Order: sequence, then C-alpha cells, then structure tokens
Amino acid sequence: MTGTEACKEIMKQVNYMVEGKEDVIKKVLAAMIAGGHILIEDIPGVGKTTMAKAFGIAMELENKRIQFTMDVMPSDITGFTMFDKEKNRFVYKPGAVMCNLLLADEINRTTSKTQAALLEAMEEKRTTVDGKTRPLPNPFLVIATQNPIGSVGTAMLPESQLDRFMFRLHMGYPDMEHEVKLIMNRQEQEDSDRQVKPVISREDLCYIQKEVEQVFIHEQLVRYVVALVDATRHHPYLELGVSPRGSIALVKAAKAIAYIEGRDYVIPDDIKEIFYEVVNHRVILSPRGKAEGIGLKMIIDDIMRKVTVGNKK
Repeated sequence: MTGTEACKEIMKQVNYMVEGKEDVIKKVLAAMIAGGHILIEDIPGVGKTTMAKAFGIAMELENKRIQFTMDVMPSDITGFTMFDKEKNRFVYKPGAVMCNLLLADEINRTTSKTQAALLEAMEEKRTTVDGKTRPLPNPFLVIATQNPIGSVGTAMLPESQLDRFMFRLHMGYPDMEHEVKLIMNRQEQEDSDRQVKPVISREDLCYIQKEVEQVFIHEQLVRYVVALVDATRHHPYLELGVSPRGSIALVKAAKAIAYIEGRDYVIPDDIKEIFYEVVNHRVILSPRGKAEGIGLKMIIDDIMRKVTVGNKK
C-alpha cells in the first residue's frame, strides 16, 4: 500500500465514526502527515473528540486525552519528579505529553499557565522538568478542541499559542441524512470504536511525514505563499497579519494536500485549499474591520482573489 493509498483508507475509516465531514477529515489528516497540530473550534457534541480518537485508532498511535479544567496543573502536562523511597532518589513521572497523539479537550477551560506548558512540547517536541529535558515520542501531535460559546470559566488562547497550531478547523452540524446515518450506525454497533480498523503504524506515519517533506514546491509558488501572507500584513481590515511561522505552515500543509492527492509536487490549488484554515487564527481584525462588521472569511477570500501566482497583489 502506497502512502497515498494509506491516506485514502485512513480517511475512509475515520468517516465511519464522523459522518459527512470528509473535508474536515482530509484537512486533519493533512496537518498530521505534515507534522502539524490542529485546533478544532466548534459547539459541543459535533464529534470533535470522536474524530480525534478515530485517527488515533487508524494510525495505531499511543494516544492520551486530558480534559482541561481550571484545576489542571502544568505538571499534569509535562510530568513531575517525586522522591522514590525504595530507589532513594527522585524519579520522573511522565505527564500527558508522553504519547504520540494528545487530545487536549476544551483547552480554553484551563489557566494560561497550564496552556503555556504545552508550548515547548508543541514547538520543540520535548519537555523540561526540574532542569532536565526529555524528548517526546515520535511522532508527537496535538489535537486540541475548544468551544467558542460559553465564556464562563474560559481563558482565551494567546496569539503565541494559537500560532503553534497549523490549522484551526470548524466542523459544524451534520446535514440531516448524515445525522440519521450516524444514529443508525451507533444503534447497530454499541462500541463504535470497533468500526475503525488500524491502517498504518506509528512508524509508517513517520515514514509518510518524511515523504511529505520531499514533495516538490516551485520557487514561484513559494513566492505566491509569501505574497498571500504579506497581503494579510497590509490589509486595512487586519490589525495583525500572519507570521513567518504561518508561511512555513502553509507550505507544509500544501505539500500534504498534494501528497494525499497522489502528487509529488504542489500546485496553486493545494495552497488555496488550506489557506483559510492556516491563517484564520493567526490574524486579528482591526478596529475598522470590527466597526464595519467585515467577516474574516470575506477578507481572506478577498486576498486570495487579488493575489495571483506571479503577482504580488
């Protein structure tokens, strides 16, 4: 089975548990094979956690789930050391990050200090406890969820942490037919996890990630990416534009989309397909944009319409 065939089968398996969200599933997979982290922002009960679990099963990843609340401590994320009387020394007790796939559920319901504990792990793939740095398992990916409504007991993620996520995705409600199918499937099989079959191993995922890195992107398309990003930095309705980290994420994600489609080279449509998901959490509306009620999607669509390959704007 080729890497592209494996990707198609993984999407098929995940779709057994999350009906009617093929586009979201594809983009989550793209982020994972590009080595990026995903933030899924949506209302409760639309399958965010279910989808994350399904990916873990399909890829045979060691996954852990942590439900963020106000009393979750940074040491719950990174781990801690404690004195072992039998060994007469301090020993390390691993935290939640010591896994391949960490599901950070409702990440905005914990304190800023605990959120910050994820920063080093997400960016450097390592964690430091009591002055000792430990590498995280390879691969290491984070799928975080947050609910955009209900502000009581929540702490908004700072821009520095939002920038660590390759994509911010929205799932939305399923349509009526897919919701009916979802309910019928759950009635027929009580343990819905069993519907998902392993497709690849964690070693296979590491190999696929290396193949994605080798996907070719022409310099002209890199300039197209930079021109798109630069347009966000000078748009009159945006106060904060996309950082260079966002440019790198856009290139990586475009390579992953090309790989899923069975190509070893990037085309402009690959960049356009994931541009919104890469930048929507990296920009901030200006006071003028807020006052005029301009939607973020409208601004990003305007940028994609005006910036073309071979032209800066």
